Amino acid sequence: MKKTFVLDTNVLLHDPQALFRFEDNDVVIPMTVIEELDRFKKEQSETGRNARQFSRLMDALRAKGSLVDGVQLETGGQLRVDLYTEEHMQGLPPELRSDQGDNRILAVALDVKSSADCPVVFVTKDTNLRIKADVIGLTAQDFESDKVSIDDLYSGTAEVQSTQEQIDLFYSQGYLDITEEFYANQCLTLVDVSNPSHTALARYNHALRRAIPLLQTPKDGLWGVHSRNREQQFAIDLLLNEDIQLVTLVGKAGTGKTLLAIAAGLFKSADEGQYSRLLVSRPVFPMGRDLGFLPGDINEKLSPWMQPIFDNVELLLGGIEEGGKRKRGYKELVDLGILEIEALTYIRGRSIPKQYMIVDEAQNLTPHEIKTIVTRAGEGTKIILTGDPYQIDNPYIDASSNGLTYVVEKFKEADLAGHVTLTKGERSCLAELAANLL
Repeated sequence: MKKTFVLDTNVLLHDPQALFRFEDNDVVIPMTVIEELDRFKKEQSETGRNARQFSRLMDALRAKGSLVDGVQLETGGQLRVDLYTEEHMQGLPPELRSDQGDNRILAVALDVKSSADCPVVFVTKDTNLRIKADVIGLTAQDFESDKVSIDDLYSGTAEVQSTQEQIDLFYSQGYLDITEEFYANQCLTLVDVSNPSHTALARYNHALRRAIPLLQTPKDGLWGVHSRNREQQFAIDLLLNEDIQLVTLVGKAGTGKTLLAIAAGLFKSADEGQYSRLLVSRPVFPMGRDLGFLPGDINEKLSPWMQPIFDNVELLLGGIEEGGKRKRGYKELVDLGILEIEALTYIRGRSIPKQYMIVDEAQNLTPHEIKTIVTRAGEGTKIILTGDPYQIDNPYIDASSNGLTYVVEKFKEADLAGHVTLTKGERSCLAELAANLL
């Protein structure tokens, strides 16, 4: 049965193309939504760009007919803008009759329902607004066109039940043909069914349909870093493989995502020279109350946000050599051109060739921002996205709608991408306990 969807402001700020995500159903935009979007159009953030894009889309539709009477969409449905009047407010309970944007939108949605001859659904990403809508008798739902179930998120790993002979053959010939189907570059653990302690770690080659050994890491590790568990071994293999151009690492705090990525980046850039430099960035979102504008030039402004990166680099450099002589710090790596810190704010329009690029805290990015970043990759560039979907500071996304989980699901079948979910914390016993209990 055909439906009518009434859209809230935050849906269009999240995805301006949402107008075309409802197949052949009708879409209603309250005038209050357009007024609210107008307040965002001058912002230079992703939210401002989405507001401007929506305005352009609406202007193009306006040229086809009257927005109040309804304009035909390419999907087969119809779009119209509903005006708000004082009479609409009378349909709300007394507690919701204050002149606020959310209440106006609810009033219009309720009026659409009263006059429609088909089911009406109110779509908003605001949890409290969905609750209010449900209380007054509206069917409400979240906007889920790009949602990924966090509970069903692709882990990047799997176990393969094998025999002792198969594992021995894997070690002797350097590969093992696999009859089961796995995703490209999925990390496999070959387990001897007769002796579960007898295992082998491998990566699935989708083209050849076989398990191949992980890359050998240097005896001294990656700038002194050695893997401490199976998932970290898988991650190092993906991070060092030049044929895998996009790597996503997901895990809770302390699992080693950022440290492993930086160590591998320095190894491939500074030691092997396979990349011209290590480029590191992270979105600027504060935890808790923001301290406001920061003084200084761009490097001084970025310094507090990039301090976690600097901490990891200093850890890799070892701090103090024997004899009390201090090793070179991250500033020297920056001066030598080996390490570069970049603000994501200025990445649009760039082309980044032959660089090892790490985007930390990628769970705070929207799917569109992730697309903007990945499409900057030039020839020979490798991109690493790390983050924890359960620690999101961006108010417009959640664990299921953020760009990191989105790209994990979208790229799981791609031959040039790899993913690992890290589960065991290795920062310290206290950090691991806190991550599990708090």
